[in-house]
Amino acid sequence: MRIVLISTPLGYLGSGKGGGVELTLNSLVYGLLSLGHSVDVIASRNSKLYKSNEKAKLHLVEGEDQISWQHQNYNSPITIPDNSLLAGMLEKGLNIAKQADILVNMSYDWLPIWMTLNVDLPIAHIISMGSESSVISNLISKVYAKHPINFAFHSKIQANDYPFIKKPIIIGNGFKLDNYTFQDSVKGPLAWVGRVAPEKGLEDAVYVANELGEKLKVWGVIEDETYASKVEQSFPQETIEWMGFLSTNELQKELGKCRVLLNTPKWNEAYGNVVVEALACGVPVVAYKRGGPSEIIKHGHTGYLADPDDKKNMLAYVEIIEKIERKKCREWVEKNASTDIFANKVVNWLNKVMHEYL
Repeated sequence: MRIVLISTPLGYLGSGKGGGVELTLNSLVYGLLSLGHSVDVIASRNSKLYKSNEKAKLHLVEGEDQISWQHQNYNSPITIPDNSLLAGMLEKGLNIAKQADILVNMSYDWLPIWMTLNVDLPIAHIISMGSESSVISNLISKVYAKHPINFAFHSKIQANDYPFIKKPIIIGNGFKLDNYTFQDSVKGPLAWVGRVAPEKGLEDAVYVANELGEKLKVWGVIEDETYASKVEQSFPQETIEWMGFLSTNELQKELGKCRVLLNTPKWNEAYGNVVVEALACGVPVVAYKRGGPSEIIKHGHTGYLADPDDKKNMLAYVEIIEKIERKKCREWVEKNASTDIFANKVVNWLNKVMHEYL
């Protein structure tokens, strides 16, 4: 197949602004190329794909970013900025898709989903978030009534956010495991990885570190400076060790040295890429039992699931983390979340979507 992918309209690939979508896109491209498909990627100016994805054709578009739905109210209206990056990417994607088999949209936004009702080309949507917008959820419901196969989700819990979807297509996620080195560092530091923003709950992980009298290593883009400063000032000086945003290769080297990853989101994560990245390095995870991570982590085998927002419960599990065999963490990823497994699920789904347009 020739597959056209539309990237996130939040920053360029490699900036970290697109969160987990950036990693998911690169993993999917690698998996599709490995299966012999050709891939076109539509992305923002300055975007770069991983070196392993050089065979994919990258088309760059200029324009203004969308506002992330994580930073808007559920009932906010749709906004499209002047010189919209999303509109530009969609226009280019639709043009290229005329000579391709299918267009795959990876942006959680209104315009590409609405376009599904207005063109004859097959457009498939990988939904990257739970229901974060009333207007988008209502539109998905409307499009789903006509094209029920055109939507795929990363986890069952994420799909449950859309109650009108009766038989959700679950594709999980996948990772190029050569990029992750197993390390048996049972005595290493505490880790936290993610965008530094209120919905990620960093303060709960810092609480655990402070109770243990340890530092917490924090990797990720500081998206909300005010929030980051407030968390830092709420605890003794130097409890947080800010590590910045690193490429996958650099991050996995450092993350693998840690004894546990703390995962503290205050909302339903669609999947939880950083959880799988940690497991791939052999690092067990203690996470709140909500969202995608609650499907990924096998309680007592690859980590522990704490009661949501119960930081004392999380602390208790961190104190017994050495009971987890790190090899079991890596084994779970190899059996459930490789790029091959992920790409095959996506291809099976895309074939069903295309069949509907014959």
